[in-house]
Amino acid sequence: MRALLALIAVTAIWGVTFVQIKDALALYPLFAFLAVRFAIALLTLAPLAARRVRTLGRRGVAAGLALGSLLAAGYGLQTAGLDRTTVSAAGFVTGMYVVLTPVFALVLLRVRAGRSVWAGVAFAVAGLAMLSGVHAGSPTGDLLVLAAAALYAIQIVLMERFAPRYDPLAFTACEMAAAFVGFSVLAVALGEVQVPRGWTVWGALLVTGVFASALGYLVQAWAQQRTSGTRTALVFALEPVFTGIFGFALAGDRLGIVGWGGCAVILCGIAVSEPAAAQVLRGLVRR
Repeated sequence: MRALLALIAVTAIWGVTFVQIKDALALYPLFAFLAVRFAIALLTLAPLAARRVRTLGRRGVAAGLALGSLLAAGYGLQTAGLDRTTVSAAGFVTGMYVVLTPVFALVLLRVRAGRSVWAGVAFAVAGLAMLSGVHAGSPTGDLLVLAAAALYAIQIVLMERFAPRYDPLAFTACEMAAAFVGFSVLAVALGEVQVPRGWTVWGALLVTGVFASALGYLVQAWAQQRTSGTRTALVFALEPVFTGIFGFALAGDRLGIVGWGGCAVILCGIAVSEPAAAQVLRGLVRR
């Protein structure tokens, strides 16, 4: 239950930062923003992780760097896709990692998901479709975003394998280091190197660097020592739900009846797949 609640908290943080990131990217280049974000994440973890990295060994460090590279590549592909397709289509296609995670878990690790999990996946996909509206986008853009979703799914699946083996703090630091290096190279190559200016940009960088990245992926590494990759992906499907809630509260966005219905369907999917979540929801309804 603690792992479930921790993952929900992380997903809520990702949801609230969407508004901040959107505002910051109007003032600061994308890949420079991501490079600084993961630099802050690495600096946040470094004081406590530096000594622990040695405990990972070569294989642990390599695994952490590989998963961090998957995250960075996923962010890059998703961004490239967003330039070519609609926001709603990108949001729905990104959410397909909910479906891809159990598929990759079966292919890569021979881990079979139960019927309740697949039912939860079906609910989550339906909810994502309702939430995004599934407006048609560019085929090229949608394929790029789908590739990003596949990388996110592989990262979640592989974390299920590596999380129980390695120290979560040291492992997450390696992930952040790989993402920082990757985005720094892109920022330099594209001539996006600039000094961040203004509270809008710095506020977004600090919140995303410390909470959404350093603590967020640290919690994922810790939680996946206690729950499966497929259930982790189902909880992460709440991200657009929290984005909608905070967008409504902070930016005046309106979801409409269908959108809020989609949020409810995603919650049902998590309740179906996760008995602990179902128990909590039943308790809330009884109150």
